[in-house]
Amino acid sequence: MELILKAGHTFAAILLVLLAGPVIAFLAGMAPLDRDWRTASHEPLGIAPNPASDLEPIIQVYAARAFAWRGAFAVHTWIAAKRQGAATFTSYEVVGWNVFHGRDALVSRSGPPDRRWYDAEPEIIAEVRGPEVEALIDRLEAAVAAYPYKSEYQTWPGPNSNTFTAWVARRMPELRLDLPPTAIGKDYLGDQFTELSPSGTGWQLSLFGVLGILFAKE
Repeated sequence: MELILKAGHTFAAILLVLLAGPVIAFLAGMAPLDRDWRTASHEPLGIAPNPASDLEPIIQVYAARAFAWRGAFAVHTWIAAKRQGAATFTSYEVVGWNVFHGRDALVSRSGPPDRRWYDAEPEIIAEVRGPEVEALIDRLEAAVAAYPYKSEYQTWPGPNSNTFTAWVARRMPELRLDLPPTAIGKDYLGDQFTELSPSGTGWQLSLFGVLGILFAKE
């Protein structure tokens, strides 16, 4: 009986730790429940380089809190790239409700890459730039084209927007992408059980994105 009670207390403590982040996010207003998707802002934040003056090729990865209550638990991520002298960025991301309407989850768009995600402010979590990035953009486009879950989406454990970002990053270790713990879905490996870490600096073992362990420098 004493062993059962200790196990129960341990489980309760773990649960409290896991819920602390979402509770803080709610209290801090990171996941407002009164947000209306029809009127939510998608305005650029102004943190992306200006293609008119910044001519070198660039790849960036962005993250913003997910929409509504999901924002207490997770972020939405996307990848943007601009070739040498290009007039604008091209962004690649997975959008779940496209699948619910019979379209591919994976979409690309031209324009400012730092647009708000339904009011939520994005932040840059990875960036590479310079002459060598032009060839890296070729690999980015090839990785996007090869993404295996274009017509699939599941909020948890994946595949979702973070599954896509992590999948591409594993094929581009030059990004050294360190996705945050809130990038839920990043550990979904489909029917595989081992893979490179998203940063490309280690390896991970994952059981359908539900349980796993990761060893990496980043």
